[in-house]
Amino acid sequence: MIVNDGDRPLLLGWVRLVIECHLKGTVPEAPDLSDYPSCGAFVTIHKNGSLRGCIGYTISQDPLEDTLRDAALSAAFRDPRFPPLQEEELPEIDLEISLLSPPEPVDSPEELELGRHGALLKSGFHAGLFLPQVATEQDWNLEQFMTHLCLKAGLAPDHWKTGEYSLFRFTAAILSEKESSGSL
Repeated sequence: MIVNDGDRPLLLGWVRLVIECHLKGTVPEAPDLSDYPSCGAFVTIHKNGSLRGCIGYTISQDPLEDTLRDAALSAAFRDPRFPPLQEEELPEIDLEISLLSPPEPVDSPEELELGRHGALLKSGFHAGLFLPQVATEQDWNLEQFMTHLCLKAGLAPDHWKTGEYSLFRFTAAILSEKESSGSL
């Protein structure tokens, strides 16, 4: 999926409006995003440069405006790592949207290109996901990326060396209020 530069403000504005309206107890009118196919999407909230919330869907069959609305509300108010966002925090946050390609299985971590691919690791009832930008933001090499992915999934840090898991990769178009970059 390619996101036109002109549509970036529309998509980011929709996510911000959803959060603002929720805080005010109103319901926003959804934009027409019917030109976009359904896809997985994550909304990431940063406050003063630090993570403040990030939740989304690896795959979605819902219209994009619904997927973005649900991800925005979850990232702002239901991320278990953070308290619900408060209205006074709005001026201090910036938003990022990641529109995901469908995940594809890979046979080994070596098939991941850090900074280009996100990864989903599944083992039994455990699962962990990192968006493509995480490895770059953390300055991780492949071993560090896989170790932290296992930890995020609630597994031993070296579980990725056992081969007893399924690994998937995906790419993402990244839309940020701070900068415009990325395409699928």
